[in-house]
Amino acid sequence: MGGGIAQVVAASGRRVSLHDAAPGAVERGLETMRKSLTRLADKGGADPDEVLARVAPAEEIVAADLMIEAVVEDAQVKEAIFRAADAVFPPEAILASNTSSIPITSLAAATGRPDRVIGMHFFNPVPVLKLVEVIRGLDTSDETAAAITTLAVDLGKTPAEARDFPGFVSNRILMPFINEAAYALLEGVAEAEAIDTIATLGFAHPMGPLALADLIGLDTCVAIMEVLHQGLGDPKYAPCPLLRQYVQAGRLGRKSGRGFYTY
Repeated sequence: MGGGIAQVVAASGRRVSLHDAAPGAVERGLETMRKSLTRLADKGGADPDEVLARVAPAEEIVAADLMIEAVVEDAQVKEAIFRAADAVFPPEAILASNTSSIPITSLAAATGRPDRVIGMHFFNPVPVLKLVEVIRGLDTSDETAAAITTLAVDLGKTPAEARDFPGFVSNRILMPFINEAAYALLEGVAEAEAIDTIATLGFAHPMGPLALADLIGLDTCVAIMEVLHQGLGDPKYAPCPLLRQYVQAGRLGRKSGRGFYTY
């Protein structure tokens, strides 16, 4: 997600610093960006070298006009990044999160600029999907919301504003769908391929819920369901035991080579 976001921002003509604490992650991100840009160039897109020339690897968080955080769905990890960025970025800079579910207000509380903190939730694959879910925290200013909405449009995206509730709109709807598909598999209602075929052909979805869960990452799905469950207090949001078991087994989806399917 971070590489995809960096790609679309750089393709708009802006300079980007790409930072990841995990060794080798930035290099892998840049290689994925080159592959994506090459495919798009074959269809008339921008020159990959020109876009990548605007992306600079960064060994640490560096000051900019805007941060878009896209790390693991862990509130403590995200809050630590927001505290670090708050100390480095100029006072007028905006700190945005690509979080799928964690309340923006809690991230804003880790900073001294809650009016300049906002959710900017992209969808995977970022260069292809048009939606950006814009989430205001309790203290997010109109100016900040307007700046991020304008940026989303400038990036070729369609912004849609949501309130700061667990899961916002997208994952409050999507994750129970994925969770129920996992229950259908667990209870033997159908095999994974049949469940996904029914969703793709019956609902005209481009991808079935179990294949989509593999793309998102089963650990991320469980993390989002936990936020929904804790934040909304309704047992219907509890992660399916099969999802938990797969995560415990290291079957995280595409990124580990195996989830509901083998890759």
